[in-house]
Amino acid sequence: MSGMNFLEKLLDGVEVKWKPLGEVAEIKRGTSITKKYVVDGDIPVIAGGRTPAYYHNVSNRDGQTIVIAGSGAYAGFVSWWEQPIFVSDAFTVKPSDLLLARYCYHFLINMQQQLHECKSGGGVPHVYPRDVAPIQIPIPCPDNPEKSLAIQAEIVRILNTFTALTAELTAELGDRKKQYNYYRDRLLSFEKGEVEWKPLGEIGEFIRGKRFTKADYVDDGIQVIHYGEIYTRYGVSTSHALSQVRAEMAASLRYAEPGDVVITDVGETVEDVGKAVAWIGNEKVAIHDHCYAFRHPMNPKFVSYCMQATSFIAEKAKYVARTKVNTLLINGFSKISIPVPPLEEQARIVAILDKFDTLTNSISEGLPREIALRQKQYEYYRDLLLTFPQSEEVEA
Repeated sequence: MSGMNFLEKLLDGVEVKWKPLGEVAEIKRGTSITKKYVVDGDIPVIAGGRTPAYYHNVSNRDGQTIVIAGSGAYAGFVSWWEQPIFVSDAFTVKPSDLLLARYCYHFLINMQQQLHECKSGGGVPHVYPRDVAPIQIPIPCPDNPEKSLAIQAEIVRILNTFTALTAELTAELGDRKKQYNYYRDRLLSFEKGEVEWKPLGEIGEFIRGKRFTKADYVDDGIQVIHYGEIYTRYGVSTSHALSQVRAEMAASLRYAEPGDVVITDVGETVEDVGKAVAWIGNEKVAIHDHCYAFRHPMNPKFVSYCMQATSFIAEKAKYVARTKVNTLLINGFSKISIPVPPLEEQARIVAILDKFDTLTNSISEGLPREIALRQKQYEYYRDLLLTFPQSEEVEA
């Protein structure tokens, strides 16, 4: 299917009018609520993140809702909800009768990067309804609402086909991850007296990194690990850093040595805080000041796997300071115990878990690769099907 030819055929010469989103949709702020006032329930509370902040017992939106995150690192993030939700530190976009909600959603997703670039503010970036209201959205055949909605519905049908396939593959991947988590926890659950358990603080030491910023990044320089990359781009271990900074900064940085486990000390969620990646490169790597290098005599990947275990995450939660930014209290974290079997046993367990990890997490093979390909396909057609002709007025 040629996207442009299909779109031209679908439009069949009809006029396309671009209108400010604020004129054709209600953009409404959420209601602020803190954890203190949340009553446990099954209603997702949508705030500044990509996932629910917590769960409440009442909703303030009924479903088929477009939400745009209002603050934090993910300010501007667009999400779609079919179920009742409670919108907090975010705002919703409710299209008028001229627009299908799902059509509006696909259009906003296509502008995701521009929405993120609307961020303003100092310490905590914000995106406001006033930033989104002027955005121009294309309305095909606006003088014939029935035909306009029919055209929108056909575009939605095509794009929904791609998102449905991605959702199916993602669900299957979720099942595989549950299986992986089950076997990981079983392999790392030793009977009492079977092996020695030691607190992290007795096994090794924690070395805090030093600050660097995006302005320091270069294409060829000193390898660095940024804490934000550990949440999103690294897995259990890595031998190559994804970023580099200016060579003249060498003396001002702190480094993880080969075999160290690099740990984050801040995060949006409790699981993000204390997330670990084993550094198995041949040379030292600089780490950000929101990271610690855990230096120890064990198999580094075994330690990293232990820090993924369900029981470890539950214990870790006790040592996270829940303020505006979740922060790891390293003195408490160092008291968490992990099993210390012989090095041969550590290597055997790592070999088994590596196979599961490759199957579920590697972007180069298996389901994750298929999901990535389907997502690219969706993005390709979304861009083609939502690239309407613009009048000179709008382009100016």
